[in-house]
This record gives sequence, structure tokens and C-alpha cells, in this order.
Amino acid sequence: MEIDTRELRQLEYDFAEVVTAAPQEARKVVQRAVLNIKTDAQRRVGGLRHAPAYPRSISYDTRETPVGPEAEIGPDKGRRQGALGNLIEFGSVNNAPRPHINPAADAELPRFERAMEDLAVRLLGER
Repeated sequence: MEIDTRELRQLEYDFAEVVTAAPQEARKVVQRAVLNIKTDAQRRVGGLRHAPAYPRSISYDTRETPVGPEAEIGPDKGRRQGALGNLIEFGSVNNAPRPHINPAADAELPRFERAMEDLAVRLLGER
């Protein structure tokens, strides 16, 4: 009896290529999403008389981890008025909340999920 394993070896090779390409491609999708969130959050919170510089304090960082790309979005406390982030987003005894980071992330989520699905289909479909 003889078993032809060429197709199985090809599938193994294809999956190895996808796993190699996926982290770099996934990071691109994550970077686009966090840029969209940052821009949307800045737009949502713009025009505050008492914190005109605050929107420019919103930034993001991305990094590669062993389990994939990771991002952090929010006001940079080292920038002018960046320390006001929690007070603006969640409010205080004296100020009503002005949600902007969380709503921007919620708005981006469906686009991000679709982009990740498209990436998976594209990477697997190229094989």
C-alpha cells in the first residue's frame, strides 16, 4: 500500500507561511485601527474651552508580543493637559463625563474585526 502525502505536506507548508506572515500583517491592521481610534477620539473631544490642548495629548503605541500585536491608546500624561484624560473621559464631582476614547474604540471595532477577517481570508487564500 502506498499513501501520497504531497497534498498534506503542501498544506503544512502553506500554514507555515501564513503563520510567518500573519504577525506583520496583523500589526498593520492593528496600527490602522488605533490611528482611526486616536483620530476619532480627538475629534469627539475637540473644542473644550478649559482643555484646548488635550486632544493633541492623545496618542498610541503598538508593539509585538509573543501572542501578537498589542496597542495602547490614550492621553500621554507627559504632554500638555494629558493628565486630564480620566477627568474628561469619566468626569468628576464637578464635571460631567465627556466620553471619547471608549466610544471611538467601540465605533472602530466592527471595522477592525472585518479587517482581521479579510486578512485571514487573504493569507489563507493566497496559498
